[in-house]
Amino acid sequence: MSSLRGCTTDVTQIFTPSKTLKLRPHFELDWKILKAGISPENVPMTELPTVVQELNQNLRRYITSCLNPNHNYFICFDQLDLGFDPAAGDYQNRLIGLLLAARDINVAARQAGKNLFVVVFLRDDIYETLHFEDKNKITENFLSLIEWDTARTNKTLKGLMEKRFHAVLGGAPSWDDVFDETKEMPGHQTKYQHILDRTYLRPRDIIKFTNSVLSRYKARKSQSPDSTANNFENIDLNEARLEYSTYFIKELDDEIHKHLPHYQDLVEVLRNIGIWQFTFDEFDKQFCSQLGTSKLSGSKAALQELYEFSLVGFYRVGGRGYGGSEYFFKYKEPAVRFDPSAPRFRIHPGLIEVLGLKRFTMPTGGVAAVDLLDVEEQKK
Repeated sequence: MSSLRGCTTDVTQIFTPSKTLKLRPHFELDWKILKAGISPENVPMTELPTVVQELNQNLRRYITSCLNPNHNYFICFDQLDLGFDPAAGDYQNRLIGLLLAARDINVAARQAGKNLFVVVFLRDDIYETLHFEDKNKITENFLSLIEWDTARTNKTLKGLMEKRFHAVLGGAPSWDDVFDETKEMPGHQTKYQHILDRTYLRPRDIIKFTNSVLSRYKARKSQSPDSTANNFENIDLNEARLEYSTYFIKELDDEIHKHLPHYQDLVEVLRNIGIWQFTFDEFDKQFCSQLGTSKLSGSKAALQELYEFSLVGFYRVGGRGYGGSEYFFKYKEPAVRFDPSAPRFRIHPGLIEVLGLKRFTMPTGGVAAVDLLDVEEQKK
């Protein structure tokens, strides 16, 4: 950057190794902050912390003044989780610096009457690990939670998928034009709810499931070319679940392994429990059998860790106080605290196929005993 309203300075030096900085004397800086004998055109790099704040303020002011008030400017930061390491303080400090800088630039642009907006996309679990001054103010005034299909928003993944159907198929196809909702899935579920339950309410999850369904639909049509079915049917969803479930656990592995180095051990505990829903005693027995001599902090703490990453939810009688009962998962209700005394726990439905879980217990005598809690839920 060589010229900003008559100000000339080689700003690129700040971001490249150098022994000295060359700051022009007419640059708007309080030169008294420099040590005696230091020339503005030959500032040692060791003095950078002294001048960088004022330099940044000047740059922000000059850049803002150059913006066209009739234009909208967006600067977006994404994929910040790729280098995430919860043990790396420098990574967290860089994220904090980015958030504070984005806040300051947005405020400055608004005060100057310019349409500049800096957006930082960050996973909520990473944001929760950051601790810094003014975090609560940023959370209250500058943070927007992106979510679908919750009581806090009217945005739905169905609406998002319908926009994608339109882009691919043309016209204005609805969800029901693509999925045959005239036939219910097991448990009297719609196909949409069946898919939704197996996601973390994220676009990439439902896109992957739908693509898996499309693949199975094409295979079925190729085997029965005379079939008149032009919608995704129950059989397509059923056959797509294993492929999707395999994808789902790989996604979780990418996101969780840095938080929980022993994540795979806990997944194996869930796999060996063997059933979709379980009691704490069943989990504790399997945990102690597999990991009792390990350095992990215990079965109750392990179960809470699984809840924090939504691999497991807990059952609460009475639900939200309106007479019903329900399972709580962290991804749906971030504010709900884990209840280790819950009568029952449930593994996320997206993991059923890849972990080979059963939906029922098999008591002595060989007669399947369907989970009574499931029966109650189906009556709702």
